[in-house]
Amino acid sequence: MRQNLKWALAALMVTCAATAVPLAASLADDGASPIFGVRIPEGYRDWKLIAVGQEVALNELRGVLGNARAVEASQGGALPFPDGTVFVKLAWKHVPVEGLDGAFVSGSPTTVQIMVKDSAKYATTGGWGFGRFIDGKPVDEAQHRTCFACHEAHAKDHDFVFTRYGR
Repeated sequence: MRQNLKWALAALMVTCAATAVPLAASLADDGASPIFGVRIPEGYRDWKLIAVGQEVALNELRGVLGNARAVEASQGGALPFPDGTVFVKLAWKHVPVEGLDGAFVSGSPTTVQIMVKDSAKYATTGGWGFGRFIDGKPVDEAQHRTCFACHEAHAKDHDFVFTRYGR
C-alpha cells in the first residue's frame, strides 16, 4: 500500500510538473493555497537551511528552510513546534553530472511547499496549514488534501514534521 501511494504521488507530481502552466492558470490568482489559505512567505529564500533530502521515487533533491522560530525550535528539539513556525521545502530535479559517476546537481525546480503552525486556525490538521506551489501558483485542492494525511501517517511522533535539524 505504501509503495502504491509513493507511485501514485510520483505520477501526480510528474503530471503536475508537465502541466504546471495550464494548472496554475486555472486556479484563483490570489496566491493562497486552497483549503489552508497558506501563501509563499516574503523573503523565505534568505531563511536558514534546516536540512536537505532526496526523494528517490520523484527523482528530487530537497532543501528545507525555516523562519527564525522554526530554526530555534528545531535546534532546541522541543516539541510541539510553537505557533508561528514556518517551514519551506524547495524541490528540484536530481541531475547527474556527466563524466562524474555518482555526482549530481539540482536541475529544474519542481515545487515549493510550505508548513505554517497555527494551533487554533489549523486545529483539525495537527495545528499545521499547508501550501504546495508550482511556478509560484498554488496547486489544486486535491493535492492539498494529501498533505496532512501523509504527515499524520509518517511524522505524527514529531509534531507532523518530517525534517530534523542537521540531519
